[in-house]
Amino acid sequence: MKALLKLGALAVFAVLLSSELTFAQERGKGNRPSPNAAVSQDIGSTTVSITYGRPGLKGRSLATLAKPGQVWRTGANESTVITFSEDVMFGGKEVKAGTYSLYTIPGENWTFILNSKLSWGTQYDESQDVVRVPAAVTTEGASSFERFTIYFDTLSDTKAHLNLQWGKTMTAIPITTK
Repeated sequence: MKALLKLGALAVFAVLLSSELTFAQERGKGNRPSPNAAVSQDIGSTTVSITYGRPGLKGRSLATLAKPGQVWRTGANESTVITFSEDVMFGGKEVKAGTYSLYTIPGENWTFILNSKLSWGTQYDESQDVVRVPAAVTTEGASSFERFTIYFDTLSDTKAHLNLQWGKTMTAIPITTK
């Protein structure tokens, strides 16, 4: 009988601990200084989806947060993830349907990197790069965005531009469906 009582108490403890851990994880998501975001766009029959963290400048310069010449996770918290439902041309380079980590190298011009390793944060592995594509940067006439933002524009039945904007810095890459 004592063994059954101990087992029951242990089961109640396990349930309470499990619910507290779940609550703590959910609470932690809401307290992030860089909120998560998701954006999705249909280009013809292809869906492109991106999940990323949105850091804020908070009075800092972009160059101190996304250092020129260094690989950046293109957001905050977990790695930015991009999914293509069908094969696409990403900046003129062929990419198979699938899910990739999206990295960039900021600078006078930026480099977009699709990487097959899906990992948390900054565990970048260059050997897993699928494509690297250079992209021009615009700072003139752009609205200033306090929070890092990813969005699509210039949409047609077969093409859209994937835009990254933070502060007055904006860069874009074309995505074309086959």
